[in-house]
Amino acid sequence: MHRSPDVLFVAPEPGAQACLATDLRVGGYQVTLATTGADAVRVMVEKPISLIVVDTDTTGLRALAPRTFAHRPPVLCLTPCDRLADLIPVLGTRIEDYVTKPCRGAELLARVQVTLRDTTPRNVLRTGDLLLDEATSSAWRGDRALDVTPAELRLLRFMMINAGQVLSKEQLAWHVWGEFRESNTVERLVSRLRGKVDDQQPCRISTHRGFGYRLSSA
Repeated sequence: MHRSPDVLFVAPEPGAQACLATDLRVGGYQVTLATTGADAVRVMVEKPISLIVVDTDTTGLRALAPRTFAHRPPVLCLTPCDRLADLIPVLGTRIEDYVTKPCRGAELLARVQVTLRDTTPRNVLRTGDLLLDEATSSAWRGDRALDVTPAELRLLRFMMINAGQVLSKEQLAWHVWGEFRESNTVERLVSRLRGKVDDQQPCRISTHRGFGYRLSSA
């Protein structure tokens, strides 16, 4: 029988937890509550967790740093910051996404759904003549192997999952490095990937000035 994903909700205020946790349960998720980083660690020792939702005002969050676990679940942060540059990565650099608080249950539910979708192994992704094999960390365009770095592979994966959509530099930075990066750092990475993907026609990666980048879905 299929089991709903287990979400660990870590926040210092039980009232706020209960309201948002109810929205997640209605959305079909199993939810376990914790009020400190230490409590969260104890939960993860006892049961498998698919996603950690963390309020960054919670005490003891360094207990959840990636070095603590061989395979830490993906992390979605609730933070009062409204810019990625202001978010202190106390959980380490591999943070999948964030939601600015206060947030509505519907918004949190939507972000949880996207984060779990984007972090679920797909083995092989295909978009047009592009192929990405997650098992071997390799990428191809047609019959030509692409010599991509790990960062370029993460960028290509995110763009393939969201093919046809314009993605901002902040979104790309967040999903490649798990933290804010300067605009020119993202531009250089996209340029390197474009040089490998688009050395033949038609070009697949386009720039939308003032908005971001788009990978063609065709």
